[in-house]
Amino acid sequence: MDITKVRLDTPGCQDKLFFNSAGSSLPPASVTQTVVSYLKEEEQIGGYKLAALKADEIQQTYVELAKLVACKPHNIALAYNATDAYARAMSSIAFEAGDVILTTDDDYVSNQLAFLSLKKHYGVNISRVRCLASGDLDMNDFEEKIKSLRPKLVAVTHVPTNSGLVQDVVAVGKLCRQYDILYLVDACQSVGQLVLDVTEIGCDFLSATGRKFLRGPRGTGFLYISDKVLQSDMAPLYLDLRGSYWISEDQFKVMDNARRFELWEQPYALVLGMGEAARYANQVGMQEIEDHNQQLRQRLAEHFAAIPGIKRLDRGSHTCNIITFIKEGVEKEALCQHLDQHNVFYSTPSVTNARIDFGKKQVDWAIRISPHYFNTLEEMDRLGEIISSL
Repeated sequence: MDITKVRLDTPGCQDKLFFNSAGSSLPPASVTQTVVSYLKEEEQIGGYKLAALKADEIQQTYVELAKLVACKPHNIALAYNATDAYARAMSSIAFEAGDVILTTDDDYVSNQLAFLSLKKHYGVNISRVRCLASGDLDMNDFEEKIKSLRPKLVAVTHVPTNSGLVQDVVAVGKLCRQYDILYLVDACQSVGQLVLDVTEIGCDFLSATGRKFLRGPRGTGFLYISDKVLQSDMAPLYLDLRGSYWISEDQFKVMDNARRFELWEQPYALVLGMGEAARYANQVGMQEIEDHNQQLRQRLAEHFAAIPGIKRLDRGSHTCNIITFIKEGVEKEALCQHLDQHNVFYSTPSVTNARIDFGKKQVDWAIRISPHYFNTLEEMDRLGEIISSL
């Protein structure tokens, strides 16, 4: 990977220590240029005409997103964000009172809230798989719960938003295929950071956002839908003319591809921006991106191990570029002020974002550092010095 070129393509990384790609990353300049250029053209000829003229470029967005997760373009649906994508998948499942959703302690807060809403409105039951002492999923417990509960849905977040844990979604997928259980993966923190293959994962749905490690615009996301689902009659609860045909007064027919999960109105400037972000990541190479990210994480871990009082909060045998920590004896306000003074960009998740996980770790907050492939080893060294000096 040509890190010099990547940094030149990322104007925002030149004057700061930016470590908040798990929140909203720095887009390549070409992404911003794509969005602005489309809006300028739309200003001149209007949205309908321009969308028609740009049809091939819009289609290329599906192609690039499909490359990211190793599927075909017809399996990709555009969404407005990861939660929107996730909700569309959930709404296609005909839940009834007594149905079970089997999930984990580390599922994303918005997903947990969606499960609780289904429990309130439809009487759906929620069961969570145990974790091992290491933080990994207890796969024996997972299989036992699948066999005993026969869940309507298994839902797993690949990378929790407030932890560097990488959950074993491939092992879960094998169980779901073995027992013929619908399987939904939240990949909002892994798309753009890790190599993904939906066939290897074995999921029926996979949701993602554009703004995080993919480095696309805010207000974008996408959903992968398997051929198995597309060959069934599953579709979102609320359809419009984008994903279905009105064939008679009282009948409709859904599209035979993933666009049945889309709505007609699309922010095409942002869509093309997300497509450019995906193209950029594919061109750099996801394996190269993952390899560089591992080097960044390892370098920072070495510094943290040498700094007295640092308490790493990340658990699991497989971790990634979301690093959460506190410094014992240092209050949140003092630590944040110190980082701000050195122009460090980071996040501060609270217990309300990770009620179960933070409860286990007995913390109310954490500093979240999420470097990405435009960052350098020297920046990891500098961050180590800054934290050590407090």
